[in-house]
Amino acid sequence: MKILVLLSRVPWPLEKGDKLRAFHQIRLLSLKHEIILCCLNDTRLHPEALKKLSPYCAEIIIIPLGRLSLFWKIFSGFFSSKPFQVSYFYHKKAQKIIDRLIEKHLPKHIYCQLIRVAEYAKKYSIIPKTIDYMDAFSTGMVRRAENSPFYLKPIFLTEAFRLKNYENSIFPTFDNRTIISNQDRNLISHINKETMVVIPNGVDTDYFKPIGNTKDYDLVFTGNMNYAPNVESAVYLIKEILPLLMKKFKDIKVLISGISPDRKVKMLASKNVTVTGWVEDMRVSYGRSKIFIAPMKTGTGLQNKLLEAMAMGLPCITSVLVNNALGAIPDEEILIADSAQQYALKVEKLLTDNFLSSKIAGKGHLFVQKNYNWHATVSRLNSVLENRN
Repeated sequence: MKILVLLSRVPWPLEKGDKLRAFHQIRLLSLKHEIILCCLNDTRLHPEALKKLSPYCAEIIIIPLGRLSLFWKIFSGFFSSKPFQVSYFYHKKAQKIIDRLIEKHLPKHIYCQLIRVAEYAKKYSIIPKTIDYMDAFSTGMVRRAENSPFYLKPIFLTEAFRLKNYENSIFPTFDNRTIISNQDRNLISHINKETMVVIPNGVDTDYFKPIGNTKDYDLVFTGNMNYAPNVESAVYLIKEILPLLMKKFKDIKVLISGISPDRKVKMLASKNVTVTGWVEDMRVSYGRSKIFIAPMKTGTGLQNKLLEAMAMGLPCITSVLVNNALGAIPDEEILIADSAQQYALKVEKLLTDNFLSSKIAGKGHLFVQKNYNWHATVSRLNSVLENRN
């Protein structure tokens, strides 16, 4: 079957969750289907992107979004009822390119990742279409508003309202809807949300696996470090949790590793805290650390960094919010905390109890291998696309 895959970003490099999800889905869908890949691009194209994607695609079309037009889109978004991010990514020139691409290939299915690109495909009523909501964006925006300065709250709340309406309005225009977790599906407000198919992410357990590195750091936190929930978590870790730990572990070392660290993250660096920015191989950051900690207070979706850390054999500590999407067994496969004091206590237990640390690490590793396999999750997606769900 010929499938047109429509994305808001080029899925390489794999430093963001939507790119990781799209790349592995394309890679495995290409084993059975002919993939026509169309990506919007609002940044500089990575020199390796086409090389990495070409083996899986019959054709790749990348549509650059000019900076001037993007600024205009942001401004005009204030006068639209559509979410800012939908307005930002929708361009009439891009629509014409996509229309010509559909006329040329006559795909049997259109697969859209994220509601950002729904506008481009929703008019095609004859061709079967699937939209991957991925996360409950509207709820994520509400959570961002709750933790934002007063002058940003109105913007985030407006976007949350628009996102909720848009999530509902495009629902019937697609034949299938997918989402990353049961928790996110429950946060969608549409009356027929139970028809959404949960397609989790996976983790490449041949790539992310335990390695015998020297443990230079006690704690590691990874991710896209200009993403607001990650910035918030990093600040919380260093400003609230670390001081409690230093009362007992004066020389404790924390590693914060991930692309494009926000200024707030860079300022966290100290003799106890290392901020690396982008690293070529994230396995090194995991491998050099004893414990992975993800004190996420906001955000939606499934945390890929947690899957990777568990696959690498690290004992992991996170919040109830994150584990509601993950589904690991607390105190068996993962440790859960809800306050700075609880996080500090959990870290102390892992640092001082080798048996507990090994148990959580081992059972967490098995949990990921069993439940988050890319072949299994893409097989479920393939059933949706072939109308066998």
